[in-house]
Amino acid sequence: MASPSDTTDPSRITASPSVSPSVSPSVSPSVSASASASAPDSVPPPERPGALGDTPASGPGRPVPDEAAPRIVPRRHVGRLLTAAVALLVFAMAVNSVVRNPAFQWSVVGRYFTTTAVLDGLLLTLWLTGAVMVLGFLIGIPLAVMRLSANPVLRTLSWGYVWIFRSTPLLVQLLFWFNIGALYPTLGIGVPFGPQFLTVTTVNLLGPTLTAVIGLTLHEAAYAAEVVRGGILSVESGQTEAAQALGIGRRRTLHRIVIPQAMRSIVPTAGNMLIGTLKGTSIVSVLAVHDLLYSVQLVYNQTYQVIPLLMVATLWYIAVTTVLSTGQFYVERYYARGSARALPPTPPQRLRTGLSALRARLDRAS
Repeated sequence: MASPSDTTDPSRITASPSVSPSVSPSVSPSVSASASASAPDSVPPPERPGALGDTPASGPGRPVPDEAAPRIVPRRHVGRLLTAAVALLVFAMAVNSVVRNPAFQWSVVGRYFTTTAVLDGLLLTLWLTGAVMVLGFLIGIPLAVMRLSANPVLRTLSWGYVWIFRSTPLLVQLLFWFNIGALYPTLGIGVPFGPQFLTVTTVNLLGPTLTAVIGLTLHEAAYAAEVVRGGILSVESGQTEAAQALGIGRRRTLHRIVIPQAMRSIVPTAGNMLIGTLKGTSIVSVLAVHDLLYSVQLVYNQTYQVIPLLMVATLWYIAVTTVLSTGQFYVERYYARGSARALPPTPPQRLRTGLSALRARLDRAS
């Protein structure tokens, strides 16, 4: 016989209002809020217009271009523009005063610019410049090494040479070497402090051109020694220490490690020396050496056209200096490869960049 607990009361099932498929309205809002907060984020939040990735065309994570965004206008440098305008005006006035001045006699300048006498003087000037620079550095490099040597005798001799030749004006040195025959009438080769086997008369040995080469070379060697010494000192001492740790000799360290790195500091000063030597060769005209200036002087002593002939020499000096300056720029750019992240642009590259910028400005203005 079944117990009363095992039987199901039909009236309880049909009369119970708590079991219903619909949601009871008596559920409190706090319970609903807590339930929704504890539920997983299965439904994404509503999208906001203008947010990242709100349109299929832009793609996920890409900003949508705003049509109403303000255009960035660069700052206008009024003072810079006024300064440039004033500078151009002054330059134009100076050029106009030179070109339209009849005292320069440009027709005479054009007539004598490529004459044989002027070109011969120009060739001698270029030859003197090249010979003096090569010989000056051939003497200056050993002097710089001697100056940095641990030997006190070599260091003192190098310092004394640089001190004497940098303290004496170049014109005085040239005149001294030109009159060397008054001090040493003959030069000989033989045993030191003993008999001589070969003697030569100084007056017959040293002519004006050879005297100019000797005087200019000894003068430039003193400056070249200081230029090379400064370049060597600009190299970090760690480079030499690393070479010594690897067992590399001092001579090979100097030739293969120190000098290539020092060239970055040597080249700019050496380029200035080269240009200075080119112009400094004009001083040999006092020794009657037929350089560019002396050749021009011979012409205007006959024609009495001083100003146009001096302009001929000036234009040739400007032309040669421009070529040397261009070569110096490319040599400096070559030795700056290991020290700069980006090499400086060449003049053609700067021209192309300027033309591209100008074209872009014209396109924006149109």
